[in-house]
Amino acid sequence: MTQADEGPVTPDREQTRDFVQSLSRGLDVITAFGPDRQSLTLSDVARITGLTRATARRFLLTLVELGYMRTDGKFFSLTPHVLNLGFSYLSGLSLTEVAHPHVQDLVSTVHESSSVAVLDGDDVVYVVRVPTKRIMTVAISVGTRFPAFATSMGRILLAGLSSDQLEAYLERVNLVPLTRFTVTDPKRLRQMIDEIRAEGFAITDQELEEGLRSTAVPIRDAGGNTIAAINLSAQATRVTLAHMRDEFLPHLLEAAHRIETDLAATDRYAKGNGEEGAR
Repeated sequence: MTQADEGPVTPDREQTRDFVQSLSRGLDVITAFGPDRQSLTLSDVARITGLTRATARRFLLTLVELGYMRTDGKFFSLTPHVLNLGFSYLSGLSLTEVAHPHVQDLVSTVHESSSVAVLDGDDVVYVVRVPTKRIMTVAISVGTRFPAFATSMGRILLAGLSSDQLEAYLERVNLVPLTRFTVTDPKRLRQMIDEIRAEGFAITDQELEEGLRSTAVPIRDAGGNTIAAINLSAQATRVTLAHMRDEFLPHLLEAAHRIETDLAATDRYAKGNGEEGAR
């Protein structure tokens, strides 16, 4: 098989002993298809990929034989089997790796800082953080810990506990006021957590730090267990509580849904019995 048979070599694909050009071109054929190009002819694929018709035909028929494509003799299209390529990748991803791009998209949409946290003991621990600008006096990064009772994500995670686990938490936790707005009455906190369970979201108003408002929703596994929480935080001088509920919450719920959809493709979360699912 000559280089002429294989088509032009793109300049950014330096040919080395370790570079498998046929694999690269096979992937080019697969990615030629998309939402606006669900069905393509041989000529279409050759034009999009820059391959010769003969080379494109060989790749297409090989993919048909392997079950990744179907053809009616003229048009080619991908089969659901091609999803296995993505699932193989997703199955090895951690919660952090799955969630991060969705958090980035959320921040790009609403232009406010967002994070994902898990419950570790009586604290929330940040596992994803995408800031827009510094809005807190304390710098937040992956690994930062805060008391669960005073944060929107913490209350979401507390709402995901069983009744016995929540009662044990309320009995042992020291509800120290972090600001003049922090809820420190156990009965009031329990009532708020019950409301969060019913409503599916939490909003805190300057309880962690004065001038900071936050709203959070749960991230659940396929079994419905809360494994993490995702939030949006903003300055109280710019964003009202009503705005957080009416404008931010729908975007937050959509981001959580997208994360859950991707997590459902991973073994550890689909079964609901992984490390994070046990928290």
